[in-house]
Amino acid sequence: MNAWELALVAVVLLLGVCGVLLPGVPGPWLVWAAVLWWSLTTQSGVAWAVLVGVTALLLVSQVVRWLLPARRLREAGMTRTMALWAGGGAFLGFCVLPVIGAIPGFVGGIYASERIRLGRHASAKSATRTAMREAGTSILVELFGCLLAAGAWLGAVIWGR
Repeated sequence: MNAWELALVAVVLLLGVCGVLLPGVPGPWLVWAAVLWWSLTTQSGVAWAVLVGVTALLLVSQVVRWLLPARRLREAGMTRTMALWAGGGAFLGFCVLPVIGAIPGFVGGIYASERIRLGRHASAKSATRTAMREAGTSILVELFGCLLAAGAWLGAVIWGR
């Protein structure tokens, strides 16, 4: 694999890591696809080992990402109605301001749901803060998995093909 191909793999990895932070961008899939592409073109024992390790790591991070915050959100009092309001707000925000509008729309949907349910600004603000903290945990788990995968690839490229 020449330097240009390695640079292209690195760019896709970087897009995947940054994609974790952007709604609608499949960050872990981009990271995995970059490592798969590198493994298929390099075809060495280290490349295949990195691919297997990255696949397992990203699968575990996805499982943790979906299980941990959902349980914690239920314990914090998030209801299906709140989730529907949040999803609707994210969709509306995405339509008004593509991609980045989904974030304030999501937050606004949670706040609106809780404001209607509780009727008080302070309670709605507290519930919104709790939901955002748990969503942040989910993003950090996914980001950490993608960064570890990118680090494994970089280590394999630098120290041993």
